[in-house]
Amino acid sequence: MNNLAHLIGLKDLSKQQIVQLLDRAHYWAERPGEQADILHGRFVANLFFEASTRTRFSFEVAQKRLGAHVLNFIPETSSTVKGETVYDTIRTLEAMGVEAAVIRTKKEGLLQELAQSVDLKLVNAGDGTNEHPTQCLLDLLTMKQQFGMLEGLTVAITGDLRHSRVLGSHLHAMPKLGINLLLAGPPTMMPAQIPQGVKVVGMEEAVQTADVVMMLRVQLERHTESLYISKEEYHKAFGLTLERAKMMKPGAVIMHPAPVNRGVEIHTDLVECETSLIQKQVTNGVAARMAVLETLLKGSETKWESSLATATY
Repeated sequence: MNNLAHLIGLKDLSKQQIVQLLDRAHYWAERPGEQADILHGRFVANLFFEASTRTRFSFEVAQKRLGAHVLNFIPETSSTVKGETVYDTIRTLEAMGVEAAVIRTKKEGLLQELAQSVDLKLVNAGDGTNEHPTQCLLDLLTMKQQFGMLEGLTVAITGDLRHSRVLGSHLHAMPKLGINLLLAGPPTMMPAQIPQGVKVVGMEEAVQTADVVMMLRVQLERHTESLYISKEEYHKAFGLTLERAKMMKPGAVIMHPAPVNRGVEIHTDLVECETSLIQKQVTNGVAARMAVLETLLKGSETKWESSLATATY
């Protein structure tokens, strides 16, 4: 794998780089719970300036399974409350010997700014409404496990698309991997820019034609105004209802990056139904993040045989 300085987004990664990260994620997914000493003695810091459950704990489990020392930064008890900038915080950690920082922030573009002036490795755990690259990787890994390939799949992503950093990464990655991407949801929640080849469709068409129906939650915390309709009305118009789920074609699956708003974007009975891969996504989050951390911190030192790089994606 070509050495990666950071993982800030998937926009600038090639298909080969994405595939190789997925290969290594597959390796770790095949070895659940296995402990390694690959990052023995290395220090990694998690800096989450936004609330998180799955991503934060998933990164910590990944770091500890690789043998790293983990530092969990708590903004409320740090010098940032005294006015210290994130840049100065990172430089402080760097001076202490911390080699990688996993950052979640409301500020889009913060990691790009930091990357120009720090030496430690940066991993984007979600920046504003821009990108969430490791969520995208774990989603792709889950699809690959389910269908055996990615190229030629039709994936419908529905819901609050305008505010989704998960969609931001998928818009860059899926076309590179030959996935047909459909978007559906309220017109007021469509992304400002839709890449060529990505199709906007109605909810019924999305559900009926997709191999993967991926729901996104309504991110009320990012809306400047309250929803123009009630949660019940939203569910009926744009959610994965029980009636719409019956329209899914045989073999199609349900995905969601979580957290889930039950009864809003998806009916509660569908969250853990037989066709749902939502819990599998959470499981694969650890493997995907192990792959990213290992690749960034070991780089060309890491020698592994790629079992999937030549396979059909």
